[in-house]
Amino acid sequence: MIRFFDILLSCIGLIVLFPIFLMLSIWIKLDSKGPVFYKQNRVGRNNVDFLLYKFRSMITDADKKGLLITVGGKDPRITKSGYFIRKYKLDELPQLINVFMGDMSLVGPRPEVRKYVDMYNDEQRKVLSIRPGITDYASIEYMDENRILGESQDPEKSYVEVIMPEKIKLNMKYIENQSLGEYIKIIFMTIWKIFV
Repeated sequence: MIRFFDILLSCIGLIVLFPIFLMLSIWIKLDSKGPVFYKQNRVGRNNVDFLLYKFRSMITDADKKGLLITVGGKDPRITKSGYFIRKYKLDELPQLINVFMGDMSLVGPRPEVRKYVDMYNDEQRKVLSIRPGITDYASIEYMDENRILGESQDPEKSYVEVIMPEKIKLNMKYIENQSLGEYIKIIFMTIWKIFV
């Protein structure tokens, strides 16, 4: 049933949001050199890699010029348009394509890069038992993750030792109570958190 809603809602979203996709694409192209979309390998269900899509909010090859995590609001790799689209989570919209294709769900643990997944213990690997998602309890709780990391002396260490384990605990809350009701609840909680 959840997969049915993923297909239905992602399809509706892609159609309804097409004008926004078009405007953001033009803005990104005018703002800086490089492609409109940022593509990155992430780890999905059953520990299988897939290509995740986002609107590009940083300079080209930013992941080769710094950390894999974004630190604070002053990261020099973020473009002018990038600050805006990140603030309102608009950079995540192309993941509706991933949802439609079946790589992701609207709700589920955020997919990590291989580097961090390889650090998981056996218990933490349980998050790979379901499709990763655009949002979940961890995404809502850590919506200001960039700011938190920006205040750390060692952002990557803080991410690996503090934030990542806490996010996985929150991921498990959805995995252990996965239902259509939880799915809808998290979607509305996310919308509320972004716009209120």
